[in-house]
Amino acid sequence: MLIYGLTLCVIISAVLHIRADYAGERVKTYIFKPLTVICIILICMLKTPGGSPTYRYIILTGLLLSLVGDIFLMQPTDQFIKGLASFLLAHICYIIGFSSVRGFGFSIACFIPSMVFGGIMLTILLPHTGRMKIPVIVYATVIALMLWQALERWVGMPATSSLYALTGALFFVFSDTILAYNRFVKKFRAAQLVILSTYYCAQWWIGMSV
Repeated sequence: MLIYGLTLCVIISAVLHIRADYAGERVKTYIFKPLTVICIILICMLKTPGGSPTYRYIILTGLLLSLVGDIFLMQPTDQFIKGLASFLLAHICYIIGFSSVRGFGFSIACFIPSMVFGGIMLTILLPHTGRMKIPVIVYATVIALMLWQALERWVGMPATSSLYALTGALFFVFSDTILAYNRFVKKFRAAQLVILSTYYCAQWWIGMSV
């Protein structure tokens, strides 16, 4: 019941954050953005373990780094690089976590779609990134690696935990792709709704995979 209650808190807090973002209510954004991820962290901490304690600790570290990234990104000054670095480290934690049980997986069936995604993402973004080319290449590569290892884990160990992790990785890929497109290529009104809703879904699924 506690996990259901916290999940309801995640949904309510996420909705209030998105609403505040569009209304320009900065104080509410400062409250509900970190609160949503904190509720997900609590879910990860309190959920009955389905896997190894090591996996839980690694995922928790990734969620905490994501919280730091969120705090950087909601600052009134542009802290995009610091936020990007925090999320980069979070994704590295997720890669380590996804490959912690069976080791770093390598199968062509999982590798190709992940790298194709990364290639398409970079093809669209790079002409618009200017001096941010290197950070964007590094970040897109790490995102593709995370997706790859989530796929490897699910194919090699088809369990509920693996499916949750893969679902979270897919939501994260979609969220980060839209965020990058909105920042570097073309802004659109619904961007924040899409980015934030899929981001919170991603973190919730990953948090539930422990």
